[in-house]
Amino acid sequence: MNLRDLKYLVALADHRHFGKAAEASFVSQPTLSTQIKKLEDELGVQLFERAPRKVMLTPIGREVVARARGIVGEVESMRDLARRSQDPESGTLRLGAFPTLAPYFLPHAVPALQQRFPRLEMLLVEEKSDALIAQLREGRIDAALLALPIHDDQLHAESLFDEPFLLATREDGAFAERRDIGINELDDQTLLLLEDGHCLRDQALDVCRLSGAHEKAGFRATSLETLRQMVAAGAGITLLPELATRPPIAQPDHLRLIPFAGEAPRRSIALVWRKSSAMSELLTDIAQTLRSLSSTLLKD
Repeated sequence: MNLRDLKYLVALADHRHFGKAAEASFVSQPTLSTQIKKLEDELGVQLFERAPRKVMLTPIGREVVARARGIVGEVESMRDLARRSQDPESGTLRLGAFPTLAPYFLPHAVPALQQRFPRLEMLLVEEKSDALIAQLREGRIDAALLALPIHDDQLHAESLFDEPFLLATREDGAFAERRDIGINELDDQTLLLLEDGHCLRDQALDVCRLSGAHEKAGFRATSLETLRQMVAAGAGITLLPELATRPPIAQPDHLRLIPFAGEAPRRSIALVWRKSSAMSELLTDIAQTLRSLSSTLLKD
């Protein structure tokens, strides 16, 4: 058993397809298949169930892959540590962000980070928050932009900014003539929300509980853009995070955005990484760059 074989194992677990795993590992499919079979023979257990068009982990396979991820991650951390001892601001950063933040913040964040850290290569991952947290724990990404709170003793969260919500309505819909609105005025209103798994859904539900509003039954959008278009079409009202309403993001015709009076409902965004990460010093500097950027972006 060697590190190369463990990487093949993890790749096959990720892709669940021998051809795709081989491509991702830059080897031929027969080579990867042979090494996986040798690993199974060495361990004396079957790690994968092989079907004509599907590959599934066995119960023992899931446990072995979890340990393999940890080993591969530790080796990568050692390599990162050695590289960064010579040049702390070089190497690769695998950065994750969730879907209702990534398209609106990363186009600003990436150029700022490239300017501040020109020798740093960034690999970006967009996933829902639960998937990003799992990838952080497994060492598959180095850091993630996530909404607080994060309940995990293995992770460190560096607060970046608070992002207010705006009320989105059709130009001839509820509250459309108002310059601002109090959160208590949402009492008994019906909001369009995202489907399960989006942290923005949970944040909007928190606002609903606070204001007395409730979710529109029978409707759950798959994306923020779907919500935006449905509101513009007159299907109801919703909450949009402020960065998703700022230029250069184009708003559909007939959409009206209304700020909240007083203390607006908001979400808190943080840069999160493993407490054991060898990149902690660099990530602290990255967090400071993103914090400075956000204060400019969200300036009134």
